[in-house]
Amino acid sequence: MTQEARNCQNCKKKFVIEPEDFEFYEKIKVPAPTFCPECRMQRRMVFRNERSLYKRKCNLCKADIISIYHKDSPYTVYCQKCWWSDKWESVEYGKNYDFSKSFFEQFKKLWLSVPQMALINENAVNSDYCHSTQENKNCYLVFGGDFNEDCFYSTFNFYCKDCLDLYWTFKSELSYGLVDCDNCYKVFFSRYANNCRDSAFLYDCHNCSDCFGCVGLRNKSYHIFNKPYLKEEYKKQIGKMNLGSFTNLSELKEKFNEIKLKYLHRYAMIIGSYNCTGDNIKNSRNCLSTFDAHNNLENINDLWLAFDGPKDIQSVCHISKNSELCYDSCSVVSGSNILFSKKIWSNNINIQCSYLIISSKDLFGCIGLRNKRYCILNKQYSKEEYEKLVPQIIEYMNKMPYIDKQGRIYKYGEFFPIELSPFAYNETIAQEYFPLTKEQAIKEGYSWKDPDERNIKIQIPNNKLPDHIKDVEDSIIGKTIECEHQGECNEQCTFGFKIIEKELEFYKKMNLPLPRLCPNCRHYQRIKQRNPLKLWHRKCQCAGENSENGVYKNTIEHQHGKEHCPNEFETTYSPDRKEIVYCEKCYQSEVV
Repeated sequence: MTQEARNCQNCKKKFVIEPEDFEFYEKIKVPAPTFCPECRMQRRMVFRNERSLYKRKCNLCKADIISIYHKDSPYTVYCQKCWWSDKWESVEYGKNYDFSKSFFEQFKKLWLSVPQMALINENAVNSDYCHSTQENKNCYLVFGGDFNEDCFYSTFNFYCKDCLDLYWTFKSELSYGLVDCDNCYKVFFSRYANNCRDSAFLYDCHNCSDCFGCVGLRNKSYHIFNKPYLKEEYKKQIGKMNLGSFTNLSELKEKFNEIKLKYLHRYAMIIGSYNCTGDNIKNSRNCLSTFDAHNNLENINDLWLAFDGPKDIQSVCHISKNSELCYDSCSVVSGSNILFSKKIWSNNINIQCSYLIISSKDLFGCIGLRNKRYCILNKQYSKEEYEKLVPQIIEYMNKMPYIDKQGRIYKYGEFFPIELSPFAYNETIAQEYFPLTKEQAIKEGYSWKDPDERNIKIQIPNNKLPDHIKDVEDSIIGKTIECEHQGECNEQCTFGFKIIEKELEFYKKMNLPLPRLCPNCRHYQRIKQRNPLKLWHRKCQCAGENSENGVYKNTIEHQHGKEHCPNEFETTYSPDRKEIVYCEKCYQSEVV
């Protein structure tokens, strides 16, 4: 097997298939992909609605529910209680395979008939407006976050308490505006802050307390913009900053962003790992083009978001708990040999081209099955019948492929066609990581959802909000505030938003001004702080005694002396970025 370059049938750009990729495809008996890795990731994301919630009725019990499916959606939707009940049986929707039609044409028809779960919100206590979560208490608009209490407007937050506006944050309390942080207490507007407390505007700081506007500190206290102060002087200077004022806070944010550009940045946050490329990887080995992966991953390629032991995986999003031999799939928990599928949970084996499967084995083209085996299009077969029919279907998928409106061809070996997504492009996380305008999305064959007509009556114009939190009265609770973007952005802006009681209590307690953006727009601002899920080949910018641009002066002599560092790497910082990017050795020399 040799390296092979191909043209992506979606974006038309060249991508390379390496010999080890071919070995993996041979191992799991699938053909090589026809979409490039980036387009495959985008396609999987189009099937994941995390944040767009709607009020509707359960199609079975008729109760009013919250759902990721709009009331006008053509899908049958059951509330969580009804979906998990014994009031219906998924195999009753089973279909005979029709060899006169393409597979995905039949799969789409089945998808429209089998009841879908309204949302995923397991063991929630007073946390109705949350999705893809479990074990949350008193939470509101939390997505993909588990084991939280009194948290609001956050995504991928775990074991947090009394926090607002988080993204990818663990074990933190009384904190606000954190991104990629862990074990923080009373920390605000920070990224890559670990084991820190009583601080604000931190970047890449560990074990710090009482620090403000600092970058790259370790085990420090009483620093402002990386300058040390005595305790009394520090508190005096912090008192002058008047953080409760939105105007002052905005100016401090701008100053902090300028300061970050003067300090070096690690080429990638890869911790305790071996032979890995990507970003935000911990305690793993042999992971290539991997992003947001934690704990004991091994032999991975082209992956986003994983926990706890997956191995031998390629082209997967959202996977956890010792899954293995999975390919071009999304949302897999404890699965083995999962191919071209989504929402495959709890000890599944040998699942292909399927959706929303629980604790099952040997399924092909199935939807909503639990504890089943040897099913095709939800119809039950014997072991012998199943093993005979599946190869025939695969053969016909290649002879009679599904061709979408854009001319993209879906033979066996492809994830679901874009046209089968139950969600509009701008309802999904694809819009967060691959943003498109309405015109671009429609041109590329995606659907688009315009905002519902809601007749929003703005009660408080954005420019009429009090500048300082001390001037905000409790009467503001429940009133409709105009979002600063006024719906003119491409960030699912809700035009108006409301402040809830516990939220206002938090702002007053922490002396933080009211936000000027709606929760959706604030979420997109947090996403923008993170680098893209993409790699560029670059050289270390350490020029010996200084950075290449002369802005940062090294504190000690590095191994390469006064010569330019020769190291090269893969990084999520594109070459046109202004950040000063150092290789691991130069970074460790300076920061540690």
